[in-house]
Amino acid sequence: MGENGAGKNQTHLINRQVFDVSGDGPPQATAGSKCFDDDGHLKRTGTVWTASAHIITAVIGSGVLSLAWATAQLGWIAGPTVMFLFSFVTYYTSSLLADCYRTGDPVTGKRNYTYMDAVHANLGGLQVKICGLIQYINLIGVAIGYTIAASISMVAINKSNCFHSSGDKSPCRRSSNTYMIMFGVVEIFFSQIPDFDQIWWLSIVAAVMSFTYSIIGLALGIGKVAENGKIRGSLTGISIGAVTETQKVWYSFQALGDIAFAYSYSLILVEIQDTLRSPPAESKTMKKATLTSVSVTTFFYMLCGCFGYAAFGDRAPGNLLTGFGFYNPYWLLDIANAAIVIHLVGAYQVYCQPLFSFVEKTATKWFPESEIIAKEIKIPIPGFKPYKLNLFRLVWRTIFVVLTTVISMLMPFFNDVVGILGAFGFWPLTVYFPVEMYIAQKKIPKWSTRWICLQILSVACLIISIAAAVGSFAGVVLDLKSYKPFKTSY
Repeated sequence: MGENGAGKNQTHLINRQVFDVSGDGPPQATAGSKCFDDDGHLKRTGTVWTASAHIITAVIGSGVLSLAWATAQLGWIAGPTVMFLFSFVTYYTSSLLADCYRTGDPVTGKRNYTYMDAVHANLGGLQVKICGLIQYINLIGVAIGYTIAASISMVAINKSNCFHSSGDKSPCRRSSNTYMIMFGVVEIFFSQIPDFDQIWWLSIVAAVMSFTYSIIGLALGIGKVAENGKIRGSLTGISIGAVTETQKVWYSFQALGDIAFAYSYSLILVEIQDTLRSPPAESKTMKKATLTSVSVTTFFYMLCGCFGYAAFGDRAPGNLLTGFGFYNPYWLLDIANAAIVIHLVGAYQVYCQPLFSFVEKTATKWFPESEIIAKEIKIPIPGFKPYKLNLFRLVWRTIFVVLTTVISMLMPFFNDVVGILGAFGFWPLTVYFPVEMYIAQKKIPKWSTRWICLQILSVACLIISIAAAVGSFAGVVLDLKSYKPFKTSY
């Protein structure tokens, strides 16, 4: 999710990336050109299959690991039902958002290259700033969540090996701080790669890793059910007694946020759509890709969530793979957790590049004459092109990674953070803005049947998001009662 940095205008026009979050379009080109689209870009080549692949890669991430826990809080009836409802809402509102890629005519209208461009074209004013604020806060939150998740997986590898070498006599508890610092150091290194188009290989590796650990988690869940000889769990979820009535309510709300986080990809839908060729109209292709990817993702989520719950019942862990603990084959768990760490290294960059780009472009606009911001120092690398070192990029990106790492060490609660992110981003980015933009673009009359139905959908999702946020914050409060800063161990 990134685009070229400041001062790379020519490269920006040629290599506009899928995950670009802000920027202006290039000069218009002659219509009908064989090499260029109607907006001056090189011909886009994306298809329904490439768009589906982008969505699936973006959606199937660490959020899948919390679905067994979420299902355990809701039970066999509500758990799968809520997952299906979230998938339906995501598909429907994504279809509305797809219609907002072009302003005016769906075939020849002006393109909106990013989510914020679409909001600006259809709603304008204060709502653009609100959208940008929510986007970037969400991206910062994802960086924190991924740092926590990566450290938990590294701790799980260490604990697993410790347990199998020393037996059950050793508690094998490990502090997560060391691993968060290790992850932060790696991210500082990768963050110095200036443009997202230069780390395409990292994104591909991350995508392969996400499927790797998800499939291993599913296989282990099926194996555990077979080993138990029965399906665990209940119709209403975790029973009172295992938790208090108040905890049951908070955890159920938090589960809604976890499921919402697992379906979050609206932030990058417009950017993905900007890669599609036409004809046919980009909106038609995008709707097909959305249906395909959401269907595949929901099927996969149902399997992971339900088999994880069937394997562990009320004791379903907050993070499926780390929660398998010390069961054999432990080496397979090590592979899966290593895959999570590798995936999160790439995913961190995917989600932070838009923020990096935004800050650097803003700094360039404010201080156009500053050498610290604009000057690049060429460092020769044998066998490769010279690396262009920018002092501002070096300092600011390093500070960002350090800050997110420190915050992660202060609040290392994976499920709570995932729930908060899901609650914070789901309603505004997945529901509110797509609905309001669609109403504005299609000029749907206020108080008409269609308008009322869309508003009911928006309000219902707002209530769910508020409940999820309350549950997740309550979870943080409960965790803080037994928490000591910088001394969390697993």
